[in-house]
Amino acid sequence: MERYDYTVEKNESGTRIDRYLAEKDSGFSRSFIQKLLKDGQVTVGGKPAKSNYKVREDDSIHLEVPDSSEPDIVPEDIPLDILYEDEDVLIVNKPKGMVVHPAAGHYQGTLVNAVMAHCGDSLSGINGVMRPGIVHRIDKDTTGALLVCKNDTAHRDLAEQLKCHSIRRRYRAVVQGNLKDDEGTIEGPIGRHPTDRKKMAINHKNGKDAVTHYKVLERFGQATYVECRLETGRTHQIRVHMASIGHPLLGDTVYGSSRNPYHLEGQALHAMILGFVHPRTGEYMEFTAPLPEYFVKLLSKLRK
Repeated sequence: MERYDYTVEKNESGTRIDRYLAEKDSGFSRSFIQKLLKDGQVTVGGKPAKSNYKVREDDSIHLEVPDSSEPDIVPEDIPLDILYEDEDVLIVNKPKGMVVHPAAGHYQGTLVNAVMAHCGDSLSGINGVMRPGIVHRIDKDTTGALLVCKNDTAHRDLAEQLKCHSIRRRYRAVVQGNLKDDEGTIEGPIGRHPTDRKKMAINHKNGKDAVTHYKVLERFGQATYVECRLETGRTHQIRVHMASIGHPLLGDTVYGSSRNPYHLEGQALHAMILGFVHPRTGEYMEFTAPLPEYFVKLLSKLRK
């Protein structure tokens, strides 16, 4: 059972309790919180609260989340495009449409299912049974290089490299419109969208610092081919940052236009370069995931 306690501040008074709790960045959706309210798992001043209750300054709110039973995650014989492998790490080139790790609605066909079949018991367990070996992730429709750890020692070392921003990550993207500058830096804290919990946004109140550097590689007038370099690795970072300056990624119907003239399946984003210091040898290693076929075809269309 997870327990959370909140005290309502003056500027939060008058907000519906389900919305108030959803905006606390606990990771719970508003609909899930409404279920907890219905089940009597949310109290105000020790008394069960109704979903339409509006919080008041200094309210003491207690939230209890029952333990969820995690489904068994089974290995699946799914082909992997392996860029590199040794006794400590595995670098794979993730295809478009593949979810990295199991979650609600996606317990099969994920990268984790495939990696479990390939590595057997040789995967780090730090992130639990749902994310064995996973140190970082990329979106379902983002392609490219992804790092998997085969033991806890490698996982701890590489997680620390991620934390101090020493891992080199270069992405290729195609954005809408013609960027004004040849290169630039976007800084803006990223957190949950204040009203749409499925989206991220520039969130100065509850967001975490995020920095993206971009450089123009090729201009097409109506679109621009860019390289993005991450200093931080927030959820949907490149997608949110590029949209925030008026240049969302082509194919990104979440943060950009619902129109999709190039018939893309999700955003045009590829994790091309991944570099890190090997946790055992101490040597710097760098890997390049070649552009996927759909991306090459998109560039060819834009050049015409």
